[in-house]
Amino acid sequence: MAANDVSNGVRLVRVPEDRDGQRLDNFLLLQLKGAPRSLVYKLVRSGQVRINGRRAKADSRLAGGDEVRIPPVRLVEAGEQAPPPKALLDSLAGQILFEDRWLLALNKPSGLAAHGGSGVRVGAIEALRALRPGERLELVHRLDRDTSGVLLVAKRRSALLELQALMRGDDDEDGPGKRYLALLVGRLPQGRTTVDAPLRKSVLQGGERMVRVDPAGKPSRSHFTVLERRGGHSFCEVLIETGRTHQIRVHAAHLGHPVAGDSKYGDREANKRLAEQAGLRRLFLHAASIEFALEGGKRPYLINAPLPPELTAVLDRLG
Repeated sequence: MAANDVSNGVRLVRVPEDRDGQRLDNFLLLQLKGAPRSLVYKLVRSGQVRINGRRAKADSRLAGGDEVRIPPVRLVEAGEQAPPPKALLDSLAGQILFEDRWLLALNKPSGLAAHGGSGVRVGAIEALRALRPGERLELVHRLDRDTSGVLLVAKRRSALLELQALMRGDDDEDGPGKRYLALLVGRLPQGRTTVDAPLRKSVLQGGERMVRVDPAGKPSRSHFTVLERRGGHSFCEVLIETGRTHQIRVHAAHLGHPVAGDSKYGDREANKRLAEQAGLRRLFLHAASIEFALEGGKRPYLINAPLPPELTAVLDRLG
């Protein structure tokens, strides 16, 4: 199989000023075009990638002027990789909710990863780049593969940095208001139920990510409000103050009312009944809206994604 020498030897790359604040893994993906994300993480974990001579983590933030050591890597020729299916590109083109000079908002379908890697060849960002060749598109945040809804993509570096700062809660500004819709198994009490439970992430032997409530975990807070009762279950609005991996799913399970259709943290028997009675074939979790402001609050955004037809149909069948 043909291969391409990305480098004949070790490279020392100076970080441009406009890349200040970028994560190391994203910087490497741009430097090693065509490299799978799993390979980038492996290089970083093994200590072959260094920042100013020191070992670093994949999520380390770079500063303009930093020197990054990049080892020689051999990759399959990029041209040998098949492009994303045309049907996927056509579908995503019709799922763009909003676009301006700074960003693009996609209504990501369930089953499509936010990005490729770990056995996933094409994610939403790779498909969008194929749809818009020549444009510099950067993923602002992530959604679980099985979660549908609003996914933000930056078209300008300045917008990416400002949005990521908002996501991290820098400058003591309010972070983006993230609103989800979910069907929880069973009858959650009326009114608002708040879960303030730290979450800890671990990786199982097979590489699967699992998250659990753990006092040693990161602070995490979710607010669940019942909107309707459907078939003995609770259709809820969920607001999150933090954006941890699998946060809503783990917090819902912690309440004893897991998200319907959740094969990882959910109720297997309830999922089976909902599939038979209401045709639920996916996780019933949807990122319905996100609200934020750029330019220090001068440019407000409120982006909404309608509940997908397959989830609306489930609610209708439950009556």
